[in-house]
Amino acid sequence: MRKMPKILSISLVALLSVSLFAGCGSKSAATSGKNGDKLKVGLSLATLQEERWVRDKETIEAEAKKLGIDLAVQVANNDAAKQDSQCENLISQGVKVLIIAPQDAKSAAAIVDKAHKSNVKVISYDRLIMGTDVDIYISFDNVKVGEIQGKYLTEKLPKGNIAWLSGSPTDNNAKLFKEGAAKYINPKIQSGDYKVVMEQPVVDWKPDNALKLMENALTANKNNIQGVLAPNDGTAGGCIQALAAQGLAGKVPITGQDAELAAAKRIVEGTQSMTVFKDTRELGKAAVAAAIKMAKSEDPGVNNKVNNEKMDVPSILLTPVAVDKANIDKVLIDSGYLKKDDVYKK
Repeated sequence: MRKMPKILSISLVALLSVSLFAGCGSKSAATSGKNGDKLKVGLSLATLQEERWVRDKETIEAEAKKLGIDLAVQVANNDAAKQDSQCENLISQGVKVLIIAPQDAKSAAAIVDKAHKSNVKVISYDRLIMGTDVDIYISFDNVKVGEIQGKYLTEKLPKGNIAWLSGSPTDNNAKLFKEGAAKYINPKIQSGDYKVVMEQPVVDWKPDNALKLMENALTANKNNIQGVLAPNDGTAGGCIQALAAQGLAGKVPITGQDAELAAAKRIVEGTQSMTVFKDTRELGKAAVAAAIKMAKSEDPGVNNKVNNEKMDVPSILLTPVAVDKANIDKVLIDSGYLKKDDVYKK
């Protein structure tokens, strides 16, 4: 039985104060070495497939530029072997800190080992690297994300047949999301209120894979599906495409995550029920702030721990927020995350 992660949430305000503290100093705050050279940091992203990862990249690049960090960026395009090779290259370039959003949570442990042999510290960014002594994990309370999704679906759908999708099997976050959702969905299954007619992971989080799974589920059950647990906005989009082909879009409650523009538009239109907002602007700033402190061997301000099957990894976690049609303006538009004209554009 897998050990439950130990998670203690902190508020956005607390995390914001960490990032602001790093941003208040001059560019010299991001220097390293005896000659005052710029701090060199590597950023390895698994993908830019989802809109949210594009936002992460842009935020980290902007924050690094503002603080005078020499940032080298690589994107693995959902290829774990490519990510390993790219990270080796970043290490050889002399980065002091490596920020990794792993494609494969377990195989990325080898990257951490290589980094540590070169005295490079590693930040596991948003996705937890498993089975190794990674230096710090910066993400959201991902069990809470799943709880938000599961709670929302069970409130909107008292009884019925459901399709339960989870994220990519190589992403530990997918396990945490499902674990959180199960707290609400499993009691419904056990009581007989819910019948799970399809329960499948979505390889690489690809919307096309979700579309095919949903099409098969609808065919096998003669469209007799009343609810869908989709783990993120991309997979929700694929499911909604399949539902729309059967005239069911907007009639079946469906969850999401990441607060992408396309999802926000679907929520306004009524085809997607909700999403989970994870403010990646603050996540990116927190990673840069931590990188600066870690390069100086300073405490990055850890207040949490998450188990990665080898150790309780020092962590900084942000709090996710549920978003639906009732609060979309307040949470996503008033905060400046999305523009009203874009969300409501026909």
